[in-house]
Amino acid sequence: MPRRLSDLHRTAFVTGASSGLGRAFAEMLLAEGVRVWGTSRDPARLAGLGPLNFTPVALDLAAPLAAVAAWDRARAEAGGAFDLVILNAGYGVFGEFAATDWAVWEAQVNALLGANLRLAHAAYHALRAQGRGCLVNISSLAAEFPLPYLSVYNVAKAGLSALSESLLFESRGTDVRIVDFRPGDYRTGFNQAMNPNPSAATARTWAVLDAMLRSAPPAARAAADLRCALLGGRRGVVRSGSFFQAVLAPLAARLFPARAMRAVSARYFG
Repeated sequence: MPRRLSDLHRTAFVTGASSGLGRAFAEMLLAEGVRVWGTSRDPARLAGLGPLNFTPVALDLAAPLAAVAAWDRARAEAGGAFDLVILNAGYGVFGEFAATDWAVWEAQVNALLGANLRLAHAAYHALRAQGRGCLVNISSLAAEFPLPYLSVYNVAKAGLSALSESLLFESRGTDVRIVDFRPGDYRTGFNQAMNPNPSAATARTWAVLDAMLRSAPPAARAAADLRCALLGGRRGVVRSGSFFQAVLAPLAARLFPARAMRAVSARYFG
């Protein structure tokens, strides 16, 4: 088994590298000796990651065609190929589905799913052409256990997991690996970035979600889990998070009927 990720992956492209899980992934890769191209809507927020072995890239999921153009430029700078691609960028919107203006949901699904699909298409095409490499789609345990009042986030993450499953089939017999990385709650700025304004109907649920993230493990733990998965040559689903979220909850979902799991969720989130 390789001792460092640079033994497997010399170059990596990481979206959403300025904060949260994306930054933890970028920092872990740099510590492993990997050259990293990391993206942010505001490249100035990436300053702390450089300058050695790190190249900042301006990329905004709200502009999918420009995002793919940014990918193409970064790939050219990397010598025409990346060994590892981690599609992590995204955001959440908290609110009642019917009570929230459709334009808000449309913008989120276009960015979180549509733009990531475009990037995954470009990345997978490049990996297949070079005959090797690894594509990591950062999904979420919300793909298995949808979070209340985060409906479009749940949909988008489930879509990314479905894409990973499709590509796992298509990549059989090749040296291209697909990883569906599903993190649970981690202590990041995810909740604060939503700028929530909970209604009377959603206030208790928001309080529970916020408390969950405040008490969650640090993002570095997710990076360590991804490192182990990559060093181990894993393909397919990799869950990451607390023992309860990443191990017990999926086990319970296999043992108990869906209605029982819904009842537990309703009681927990109020």
